[in-house]
Amino acid sequence: MKKNKKIYSIILFVVIGIYAIITLVNQQQTLNQYNQENKDLTAKIQEQKTKNEQLAKKKEDVDSLEFIEQMAREKLDMYYPNERVYIDEGI
Repeated sequence: MKKNKKIYSIILFVVIGIYAIITLVNQQQTLNQYNQENKDLTAKIQEQKTKNEQLAKKKEDVDSLEFIEQMAREKLDMYYPNERVYIDEGI
């Protein structure tokens, strides 16, 4: 009877040990997944910050007279009075 108890206790410890190892491996995989997601999201945040800075700079430039003049020339084909515009059609 004592031998059976000893065998059962060894089996119980082995099962508990295997369960603990499996649980630790699963937790480590989950942590690795969360770390990767964190890196990806951090990179996306940095990318968006850069984009926001570019848009803020562009917004400041939109209010400048140089930008307004450039858009009038490019988009609306507007020029100053008596200004001659030469278009090279050879290219």
